[in-house]
Amino acid sequence: MIVTFGGYELDDSPARVDGDAAWHFLSTHAYWGRTRTRADFAAQLATAWRVVGAYHADSGRMVGFARAVSDGVAFAYLADVYVLHDDRGHGLGKELVRTMIDRGPGSDFRWTLHTADAHGLYQQFGFGPPDERYLERPPQPR
Repeated sequence: MIVTFGGYELDDSPARVDGDAAWHFLSTHAYWGRTRTRADFAAQLATAWRVVGAYHADSGRMVGFARAVSDGVAFAYLADVYVLHDDRGHGLGKELVRTMIDRGPGSDFRWTLHTADAHGLYQQFGFGPPDERYLERPPQPR
């Protein structure tokens, strides 16, 4: 599915994702991505339930990305959402999230995510604190 937005295209084709560009951003600019190895990210990308890339309509260069993990039936986890600094401020991040969770498969799923700094963005899409049924086990030391 391709969604046009301003001078951008949002596309959920895994074949179009620039894995090197995503890895560069996640490993150098994203607080949540710096603990992974390139091989870890490659495995996550290869096994993702769904990916959405944001691309400049003119050049095709990837300027944003989102990845989801899911059981394919009722639950999904939103991960690795980013927009490059120079392309922020135009609503592209909102369109990226909207395309991932509201357009295409999974629009009726229970979605979860972790964020330290983008609560306002995700609250616009109905994300909030977990209910009393939600428990989480943090990563264990290796």
